Amino acid sequence: MKSSLRRQSAGLFLCATLTLAQQSTQVEPAKATDDPIEVLVGRLNLERYKATIKSLTKFGDRRQGTDRNRAAIDWIEAQLKSYGCINTERIQYNYQPPAGRGGGRGAGAGGDFAAGGDVAPGGGATAARGAGAGGGAGTGRGGRRGGNQSPTIGPGGSRRRGVRTPDTMNNDPLKQPDLRLRELDSQPSSPGPREEVYCTKIGATHPEEMYILGAHMDGIGFGEAANDDGSGTALVMEIARIFSSPEVQTKSSIRFALWNNEETGTNGARAYVDQRRELQGKESPPGSGKYPEPKWLGMIQHDTMMFDHGMPHKDGTIGKDQRPEADINIEYQITSKYAEEAMQLARKFQFANEKYATDYPANIGPHMTNTDSGPFQDFVPSISLRENERGAQIGNGWDPHHHQPTDLYVTYSDDDFRLGLNATQTTLSAVSQLAGVRIQAQK
Repeated sequence: MKSSLRRQSAGLFLCATLTLAQQSTQVEPAKATDDPIEVLVGRLNLERYKATIKSLTKFGDRRQGTDRNRAAIDWIEAQLKSYGCINTERIQYNYQPPAGRGGGRGAGAGGDFAAGGDVAPGGGATAARGAGAGGGAGTGRGGRRGGNQSPTIGPGGSRRRGVRTPDTMNNDPLKQPDLRLRELDSQPSSPGPREEVYCTKIGATHPEEMYILGAHMDGIGFGEAANDDGSGTALVMEIARIFSSPEVQTKSSIRFALWNNEETGTNGARAYVDQRRELQGKESPPGSGKYPEPKWLGMIQHDTMMFDHGMPHKDGTIGKDQRPEADINIEYQITSKYAEEAMQLARKFQFANEKYATDYPANIGPHMTNTDSGPFQDFVPSISLRENERGAQIGNGWDPHHHQPTDLYVTYSDDDFRLGLNATQTTLSAVSQLAGVRIQAQK
């Protein structure tokens, strides 16, 4: 990897006293390269990525149907506008939890479930059966890019030397020892109207088509939802910041969507699909050159990006440090209508990772599930980027902070945050290639 893309230390591009809004106006000088993608990836910064996650954690776990969730949506929208992505819009829908599902764990693969009876149909995380997907050979770069083979697991939890560690979700606010945070997360979810925000980079050549980059901004577990999914939300926001610079142009459009209600069964993404899929590619008003819903070319979801410490030890504990084989997992759903196209999309992301990401490899698996790309997968090629495989690893206890009070900003090390930053590099570079990015010369 070229030296211009080596790890960047804190304060390289910004002063610690700047606000995020002020930071967004800082444009780093162009690098001595003819590759516009390398220039844009170089504008990503570990400290800026961390600062966005930190700001999101000020709203606690951002549980849907609460004031803290609505305040977080307002903040996200204001940040997007401050980056220059001023054409922000909101999807509105009504969420009513299914009757009679409170307190139970569903057995379907339709998303995670929230506490307090706020459960979606089929809303339990299910354990994958058989061998884990997405091993694949790495590239041996820098001691980190090695192969990643998933362990063989059985239903209901992962097994290693007889240890079973199922994925769980905290429903008890008293397990949060921080009284301030416990109070912040205390308001329960109420059914009713919901909103989620998105903004769009308009393509200069093909405004009638677009790629969708998504992450869910809601969380559960009585923590700060720093990783699930503050890490993915910050990733999408950082890429929106980069593409919103006035000198950055793309041939195709790009939409940056921050979904709500993922934890109840991907209801926010599903509302978007239900409301918008029939509007694709239609000029409105006719002859205006404006396309409120450009044709979908691909959907890329980002959901929990940072914690890859390996499978449980013999005593059920997880390693304190990031595992040497840490990687970015790119998944598609092999049973989806667009499985072949989604696999090819995943490969393009893997190739972009190899060329532009600084530290971690990407591996591909065919069992995408429990995330907001699911509602899209039969309408457009769809993939998901994660820290681990959803079914074989996260769903079987590889992340002890998943839906727990310990999903806090302070829980994670710089190596954890750097894994999320490398996922940001991967998506930014891949979408830059797909959408045909160029940088206009400044006058």
